[in-house]
Amino acid sequence: MKKATITLLFLLFISCAFAAQDTVYNASKFGIRSDGITMNTRSIQKAIDWISEQGGGTLRFWVGRYLTGSIHLRSNVNLDLQEGAILVGSTNPYDYDKVAGCYALVIAEKEHDIRIFGKGCIVGNGRELANNFTQAVYDGILKDPLKYDRVGGRARLVYFRECQNLHISGIWLKDAADWVQTYDQCQHVVVDNIHVESLAFWNNDGIDIVDCDDFLLSNSYFNSSDDAICLKSHSRDHLCQNVEVRNCVARSSASGIKLGTFGLGGFKNIKIVNNKVYDTHRSAITIQSVDGGICEDILVDSLHAVHTSNPFYLVVGERRGRRSSMHDITIRNLYCEVPDGKADAGYEYEGPVEDYPRNPSPSSIIGLKGNYIENVTLENITLSYPGGGDTNVACVRTNELDKVPEMPEAYPEFSQHKELPAWGIYVRHAKNVLLKNITLTARKSDYREAIVFDDAIDCKQEAVNSKQPTNN
Repeated sequence: MKKATITLLFLLFISCAFAAQDTVYNASKFGIRSDGITMNTRSIQKAIDWISEQGGGTLRFWVGRYLTGSIHLRSNVNLDLQEGAILVGSTNPYDYDKVAGCYALVIAEKEHDIRIFGKGCIVGNGRELANNFTQAVYDGILKDPLKYDRVGGRARLVYFRECQNLHISGIWLKDAADWVQTYDQCQHVVVDNIHVESLAFWNNDGIDIVDCDDFLLSNSYFNSSDDAICLKSHSRDHLCQNVEVRNCVARSSASGIKLGTFGLGGFKNIKIVNNKVYDTHRSAITIQSVDGGICEDILVDSLHAVHTSNPFYLVVGERRGRRSSMHDITIRNLYCEVPDGKADAGYEYEGPVEDYPRNPSPSSIIGLKGNYIENVTLENITLSYPGGGDTNVACVRTNELDKVPEMPEAYPEFSQHKELPAWGIYVRHAKNVLLKNITLTARKSDYREAIVFDDAIDCKQEAVNSKQPTNN
């Protein structure tokens, strides 16, 4: 990661130097209107293309609402959204272009040296736009299977594909119809100090980092109605690697920070440092390798999670008939409080209620028979659980571990195995796992044991403490 850090610092230096000397063009120069009514797609695109033809520069938007459909950024062309400037997405599905199978508002494909910065906002009008996409399918104009009565190919706010040297900073991203922003097979990317609020529709990941190399996400806030910060690998020929997520805050109706799902190529050299998660329906940190890829050299350090349904979940699967792998994972300095009830209760789009009946789930490391998760260190971890496991709800005791299903082809979620025999930490099909300086607390008495090892080889415990009341 040292090489990646040096590269990112160099990119920051170059970005700052370029910003100091490039030419700035006001949006009004190109007839771009800030009245929130005029459709500006063609005039904004003309401005971007013209600036590109001049060798590059910055298109600056002052205070106002700039209505537009899809715009395509070019190399060496920047967007400066001043405070009070709002780029507003059209609610008409036919105003959006598709690139590599994805509709989006702000698009760049195979471009380089692009910045989007300022204190302005990109707004997607996501709920109305998503409903209009759905209506277009019912009308027979767009084709989509309408899984769960929603269109799979709705418009994202930002989609960058195979781009290099990107710097996104300062801006707000709000109310997407789909994933908020996707960086797909991009290299040398900095996303810093952004604010994401996207609760307008289902499946609104806050950020998706897909098969990227050398990516820094830092000092940012995410509130989303799906995974807040998600790393993915959509190609067997690529890896999501040399990625650092640092100093971010996340709330989610799914997982706070997640590696997967997909993981076709896999994940390598990932650092997740000094982040916070709250009011999150699923896991604070999820690490999945279930699609035939690799998952190795992962560090999670200093993660603070409150009112989150599950602290951590590590899982190996074989969803596509290909063997996945996971090894060399470190989680340290983790604090998590698991609530009694649903962590995202009361939000307009809550995560689904599923995998019941079951008692509260423990943190888990779950490999497969003959495919072990290897070399995992859990250190300096404090976890508070509701406890209260009730044999009348469900029951798996330590002398009947074969009741826990393997589930190699299942969609991976911390609750997928339903009842597990531990209330604190469950380790299955794993080798060389170290638990060091661990404190587990159950707030109500629980019939289950705090920690259970099931087909765990060379696993060690040092300074591990657990406590629960003798009665409720």
